[in-house]
Order: sequence, then C-alpha cells, then structure tokens
Amino acid sequence: MVETHPPPLAHAPMARPSSLTALFWAFTGLALQGFGGVVAIAQRELVDKKRWLTQAQFVEDWAVAQVLPGPNVVNLSLMIGDRYFGVRGGMVALAGMLAFPLVIVLILAALFSGVSESVAVQGALRGMGAVAAGMIAATGLKLLSALKHNALGTPVCWALAAATFVAIALLKLPLIWVLLGLGGLAALWAYRQLGRLAQAAS
Repeated sequence: MVETHPPPLAHAPMARPSSLTALFWAFTGLALQGFGGVVAIAQRELVDKKRWLTQAQFVEDWAVAQVLPGPNVVNLSLMIGDRYFGVRGGMVALAGMLAFPLVIVLILAALFSGVSESVAVQGALRGMGAVAAGMIAATGLKLLSALKHNALGTPVCWALAAATFVAIALLKLPLIWVLLGLGGLAALWAYRQLGRLAQAAS
C-alpha cells in the first residue's frame, strides 16, 4: 500500500470567503488586531491563515492600496471584498474594518484625554511605536520573496526600494513627488518588461 501525504501548504489550493458574514468578521478580527502594524496583521491573516491571497497577490494589492487616497488597509478591504462579492462585498469588508474600531477609538479618546500628559502613558505610546515599527519591518522582509517573480526584476526592485528610502527618510521629499517620480519610472519599466515577455511568449 502506497502511503500518501497531503500536499505542501505552498501548493494548497487558494481559499475564498464562504459568505458576506465570514468576510465581515474576518476584517473585523483583522482591524481589532491591527494596533499600529496593520500590514503585518493583514499579511498573516489574509495570506498565511485564510489563504485568500498569495504572497505575490498581497504585494500587488498592497501596492495599489498604498497608491490610492485614504488608509491603505481600508483600500485593501474594499478591493478584496469587491473581488469576491462585488460592491456588496466591498461595503461589508469596509464595515468590518471600521465598525468596532470606531467605537473603541471613541472610548479610548474619551479616556485618554484625562491622562495624555502622564509620563507613564507617553512612555507606553513610544514603546508601542517601536513595536509597530518592528512589525512592519519584519513583514517587509517576509514579503521580499515575492519580488523574485516581479516583472521589474530583483535588481531594479532593490534599487527602487533604496532610492525610495533615501528620498523619504534622508532627503525628506514629499511623498507625492516620490510616488510620481519613482512610481512613474517603475511603471514605465514594468510596461517595457511585460511587453518583452509578451513578445517572447508569442
């Protein structure tokens, strides 16, 4: 008798939300976990746990969500909800992202107003900021594997990432100009590379 083994997780079929209710509670859970490092939680929940997106799809969708106006995780929820259930899905995912966090933020705002000058509270907030930055950095490193199959090519991706860091962190250029400049160049190069791939395939 031949022993069979389940397929590796990397090759398991992709899942999808079973209903609008499941979509709502999934994004509610994501929102309630996202204290500062939302990208880290979103990647873990949507890619690793629920498998609604592949690593590459998450990188692509997150890039679009970053470019669009508004909070990136809200944009992402609208995109994913619409992908599976149309406009209704987008609205349900948006409600999941905002309903409970809105109530919590209002309560915390009322409580925080009385202790905002406390040295202990300010120290706690600085500590949480450091943890959030670490979570975002760790997720960024985890997503690097998706760049291996990017149409831009790995060297170009690294060069763009370095140029973006220098422009924003060191030169402190406005985000809109960095986005239009480096983002425009990246889009043109990707268009050129995709055209080459299409010619090679034909």
